[in-house]
Amino acid sequence: MKIGVIMGGISSEREVSLNSGKEIVNCLDKNKYEVVPIVIDKKRDVLEKVKDIDFAFIALHGKFGEDGTIQSVLETMDIPYSGCGPLTSAICMDKDMSKKVLKSADINTAKWICVKSIEEIDYDKLDEIGYPVVVKPNCGGSSVATNIVKKKEDIENNVKLALDYDTEVVIEKYIQGDEITCCMLKGKTLPVIAIKPNAEFFDYTAKYADGGSDEIVVELEKSLQEKVEKICVQCWEVLKCKSYARVDMIVENGIPYVLELNTLPGLTKNSLFPKSAGGVDISFSQLLDKVIQYSL
Repeated sequence: MKIGVIMGGISSEREVSLNSGKEIVNCLDKNKYEVVPIVIDKKRDVLEKVKDIDFAFIALHGKFGEDGTIQSVLETMDIPYSGCGPLTSAICMDKDMSKKVLKSADINTAKWICVKSIEEIDYDKLDEIGYPVVVKPNCGGSSVATNIVKKKEDIENNVKLALDYDTEVVIEKYIQGDEITCCMLKGKTLPVIAIKPNAEFFDYTAKYADGGSDEIVVELEKSLQEKVEKICVQCWEVLKCKSYARVDMIVENGIPYVLELNTLPGLTKNSLFPKSAGGVDISFSQLLDKVIQYSL
């Protein structure tokens, strides 16, 4: 099978994508697959560069990667690809929309508002939500332009910053607790990873720099583990995920809150998904095999 690993792209997460892509190219089993690196610099590159492949392994992040667009292009070209379909990808990329879906299914998520301009900021609603809050681009990723804001006076500047990266900004209650992530393969949970960032929160540096955070496979206390696994399965089902995904949560006073679902989790040497799979003795190469198998 000729597998094209699609990387690069046009989003603010291009560098992360290139790192993921290179790692996937290195670790795919060359005895099983003919592996072709495909670097995307502009959208129209896709049409020319993917036409001769049998399967697309998507290593893109952010816009034109996780938002259902590239998936739609590949569907049109009749090329199978890794991960979730266009609709699931689009909804999970849109934090405001995915939180509405989660809330409708009675899945805990932090209270929030979504604004398109500084004029739309509802300070009364924010007083009701309570400070501190997290301000972030609605369709962003990798914690780019994401900041914890502790007082009303700093909201406007942080919203302006996030609006440089997106047309909508989510302002949500900052949940003070333990950050965990739960990786899922074909609807089943892999070991939970606890994240201890060496910073105020799990920001870009904590995610991608060597030593930026401590990420450990953990066994949670039994009732909490059951709660987390149940929520993950609910998220998978309500958002109609496929093949693999990652559910990010914060646990406050024993209550898990879903931060977001990641439909194209990072696959670099520092990434959470390979660490989680390693917790049940699935090597990186085997993990990639399973993603391909379940996607097909």
